[in-house]
Amino acid sequence: MSKDDEVSQQEPSPQSISRAHSALTGIYEISKALTRPARMEMALSKVINLLASFLEMNNGLIALLDEEGETTTVVGAGWSEATAKEYFERLPEQAVGQIVVSGMPLIVRNLAESPLFTDWSEGVAAGEPKAFVGVPIKGENRTIGTIMIERWVGHSPHTLDEDVRFLTMVANLVGQAVALQTLVARDRERLMTEHYRLEKELEQRADAKHEGISWIIGESSAIREVIGKVQQVARCNLPVLLCGESGTGKELFARAIHEYSPRKSQPYIRLNCAALSETVLESELFGHERGAFTGAVGLRKGRFEMADGGTLFLDEIGEISPAFQAKLLRVLQEGEFERVGGNRTIKVDVRLVAATNRNLEAAVLAGDFRSDLYYRISVVPIFLPPLRERPEDVGLLAREFLRRFNKEHGLSLTLSQRATDVLSSCDFPGNVRELESCIRRTAALAKSSIIVAEDFACSNDSCLSMVLGKSLNDGRMHKKGYFELPILKSSATHAAPPRNAVELPRSAFEKNGQPSQQTETVDAFDGGSSDSQERRRLVEAMEQAGWVQAKAARLLGLTSRQMGYALRKFSIEIKRF
Repeated sequence: MSKDDEVSQQEPSPQSISRAHSALTGIYEISKALTRPARMEMALSKVINLLASFLEMNNGLIALLDEEGETTTVVGAGWSEATAKEYFERLPEQAVGQIVVSGMPLIVRNLAESPLFTDWSEGVAAGEPKAFVGVPIKGENRTIGTIMIERWVGHSPHTLDEDVRFLTMVANLVGQAVALQTLVARDRERLMTEHYRLEKELEQRADAKHEGISWIIGESSAIREVIGKVQQVARCNLPVLLCGESGTGKELFARAIHEYSPRKSQPYIRLNCAALSETVLESELFGHERGAFTGAVGLRKGRFEMADGGTLFLDEIGEISPAFQAKLLRVLQEGEFERVGGNRTIKVDVRLVAATNRNLEAAVLAGDFRSDLYYRISVVPIFLPPLRERPEDVGLLAREFLRRFNKEHGLSLTLSQRATDVLSSCDFPGNVRELESCIRRTAALAKSSIIVAEDFACSNDSCLSMVLGKSLNDGRMHKKGYFELPILKSSATHAAPPRNAVELPRSAFEKNGQPSQQTETVDAFDGGSSDSQERRRLVEAMEQAGWVQAKAARLLGLTSRQMGYALRKFSIEIKRF
């Protein structure tokens, strides 16, 4: 063999170089189509159209299959999705099945002579033989689709074997693209599911947060209404006036207004106005300069200055003097003040939350409280319900206070059902503060690990609530959230109670020497009816209440203590079940 012959064998022919260059160009263009961000249907449509330009094919399809062998995507060169799917469904099932099951390419050099295409008549009768080439698209462990083309054998410069090699490379690219998209779709679905779960969790937290405030205990409609109003008004910077009886938790709600407001990261300053004289109150609120008065050894910032940018809570604002009311009004109107003994004007941005247990409207009418200051601090008034208007919360609060007592003292006391009934029957004129004191006192004196009805002070004739609880009946309730507690005098200055009356301190129910309506309630079992009728009423109430003394007392409009006296008076024995 000559040297020229060896060179000619080693050097590829120009025709083979042209085919290789064409195939490389085709793979490059197809890879670009598959890596562009687009839906898989659009990418595969681009691929099949590129194949048509590189392979001189007559028809071409790319079909993707699911795990059950059903087609999920079918695209054809120059066809609509419906046309491509219809053409794919007409293909012989044996031919397509052989590619999918075997995972090997299928070459049919003449459709007219192939037993797989016996019933296939698409152009088979033409004079020139038509060939079919199909290659599998493989996934991780199965065939996920096929690429199939038809072409006239004499119309292409490429051999069918070259077409198979080229289509196999394209099928590998398509398989990788489909696998990548499947992986991305799974991750996206997982992320979307996790995102949805987190959103629902945040919504539930937001709902729970909206439904209640963690440090305020209560499920009654009255307390929920107040909580909703507090959370709503907290978003703006308007002054808020919290009105309600002593012990209803005004300071807790003031803290909630600050915590739920945009100022929550700023200072929250508190001051009880009733505990200070006018001069001391002025120094506390506005601060003082050095030497302003005896004992002022240095400069001191006031509460307004300390609360700049945040919230200032003034408790018992109804107790400040008329002279100081004018000074406070200027700060609220102008947002500026001078320290005591100073002449430099200080500007502040403070949100005011005030609280009172007085009837400020009545004080304004009586001239004891400035009307202009009242309108300034009462832009948003919120009335806090007394405990007697939320009886369903008594049990929750009692258990919480007992839990705190147990934690402080290392005990494990519990409340019996009868003990809970006794608490529910009490009006608690001192509200939540009185309930907490009652629980702590009773827990400290309890004789066993279970607190029973007999452990409470009302069962031992030593509970002041028996006196105060029913004083609402004497007509001194001026407005919701305002209640004047009766002034107790020495019982020694009054005559002894009637012979048949339930013995309660009558001085607690008298005002200006006149008996109140409460006395009539206490003596209800003596006037105008016989002992037998009243005894029958007591027995009927007890039977209706299942012989629970506290429930029967509520049915008759009595306190537990009055009910106990009445039962002893008529010698009614309580049935135990």
